[in-house]
Amino acid sequence: MNRPAKLILEDKTTFQGISFGFDTSASGEVVFNTGMVGYTESLTDPSYKGEILTLTYPLVGNYGIPGDEREDGLLKYFESDHIHVSGLVVSDYSFEYSHWNAKKSLSEWLKQEKIPALYGIDTRALTKVLREKGTMLGKIVVDERDVPLYDPNKDNLVSLVSLKDKIIYGDKNSRYKVVLVDCGVKNNIIRCLVKRGACVVRVPWDHDFNKEDADAVFLSNGPGDPKKCEATISNLKKAIGDKRPIMGICLGNQLLALASGANTYKLKYGHRSQNQPCLEVGTKRCFITSQNHGFAVDDKTLSEDWEPLFVNANDGTNEGIRHRTKKIFSAQFHPEASAGPQDTEFLFDKFIEMIKK
Repeated sequence: MNRPAKLILEDKTTFQGISFGFDTSASGEVVFNTGMVGYTESLTDPSYKGEILTLTYPLVGNYGIPGDEREDGLLKYFESDHIHVSGLVVSDYSFEYSHWNAKKSLSEWLKQEKIPALYGIDTRALTKVLREKGTMLGKIVVDERDVPLYDPNKDNLVSLVSLKDKIIYGDKNSRYKVVLVDCGVKNNIIRCLVKRGACVVRVPWDHDFNKEDADAVFLSNGPGDPKKCEATISNLKKAIGDKRPIMGICLGNQLLALASGANTYKLKYGHRSQNQPCLEVGTKRCFITSQNHGFAVDDKTLSEDWEPLFVNANDGTNEGIRHRTKKIFSAQFHPEASAGPQDTEFLFDKFIEMIKK
């Protein structure tokens, strides 16, 4: 603890800080999240693979880290089995923690997972730099042990976070069977499907899910550039021609758009928060949503068979699409939240109703 360290951005902007994680240097894409709580869930979200996460809320670590209890084969309080960020940056780290189910400190957890972290950083100034110049590459340097800059967007990150072998969750004799394409799925997506009575067959990102005996297809969230997922897009093109309902979340929204012939693009600094307002197209309904994505769908490139379903009220970017005649839809935000508001969890009910019909 208290080892000097610094965050260096690709334009050479440098922030001096103090290490409170694992004493190693690391590189990645520097992004920020404006959520007030939920660092446990965010750090284990596979969508953050290859990224150095900056938490803008000034005090972090005060409620510690929960235990590793499991339910339905999944860690109860985490979104995957390990931390996915390359590094963590905060303003003020709380050395004391207090919570009814806390078992260790954030610092202890980061050290166990070998993840570097800094505190004492002016995260407000850092966020202003990222907002003005856009998402940048950067590196955490501890004890002057330099590392080269790493651009995670050049790699197929989905292949690094997806599972390797098929796993089944829920009642195998359930009336409804959903094949879930794991591009970096969050645990709470699986929980939301299982608690609605579905048997979930989780398959790797490049698995030909069209051969699975299932009633519907679910496309998960995940990290990086969706265009890297060529195998998933190819399989999805076949699935769109099928009669089975399809639902996608986050990266799943982008993959669905690409499979339909539309285009995606990289956002300036992405949407990562628990307070993004989204408008439902065709109504006056507005939902507060949890989000974590650096790419978006260009809904101007959608064909006549498709239309926008949700739009971001802040910047007008696409937040979901749907097929005009088939039972296919997606959301760019996270209806399963975790962490964040559960205002849009009803979309899972809509998906199950599609399967019933």
